[in-house]
Amino acid sequence: MVTLNATFLLGAAEKSQFPQHNLPEIAFTGRSNVGKSSLLNSIVLRKNLAFTSSTPGKTQQINFFNVEEKWVFADMPGFGYASTGKANREKWKKLNFDYLENSQNLKLIIALIDSRHDPMDIDMALIEWYEENQKEFLIILTKCDKLKPKAIAQRQKQLENLVQNCKYCKEVLPYSSQNGLGRNQLIGILKKVTL
Repeated sequence: MVTLNATFLLGAAEKSQFPQHNLPEIAFTGRSNVGKSSLLNSIVLRKNLAFTSSTPGKTQQINFFNVEEKWVFADMPGFGYASTGKANREKWKKLNFDYLENSQNLKLIIALIDSRHDPMDIDMALIEWYEENQKEFLIILTKCDKLKPKAIAQRQKQLENLVQNCKYCKEVLPYSSQNGLGRNQLIGILKKVTL
């Protein structure tokens, strides 16, 4: 597998700090601790591009990365539970929606859902928001290395049924940051979306 060249652009803690450029942006969203940073690292095949932690809420700003001079990846703070106070959670939520609503370069939202559990209310609320706001999105089922193939297929089918009437959902993609499952398909989707 080919390593992708990626560099950290900047971290934005408020709207005025969002980067100015002409590249298509891909936003990585989901609940805290769903595996956003691990996913980013696995796409570019680098262990430490995005900071990973077992403690929910470690990403406290939107971190932007230039990937191959083709895309800008936005690693967003997690929605929902994090090991911090309510004020911080609300601040990050506002920051996330400021970005999702206002970015002129946003081409695709990657919505991460933990494959080991039924989607939670917050997962479904985010999907509903993307659909209502006509944002193209792709659902990625993370941590699939922890499931047997049959369980992965069942979870994928469950999510596909839940979004069958969504016009803006590209597909539901099983993924593992550990063994590379889904990586090539994801890169293919990114290329197609941003051509």
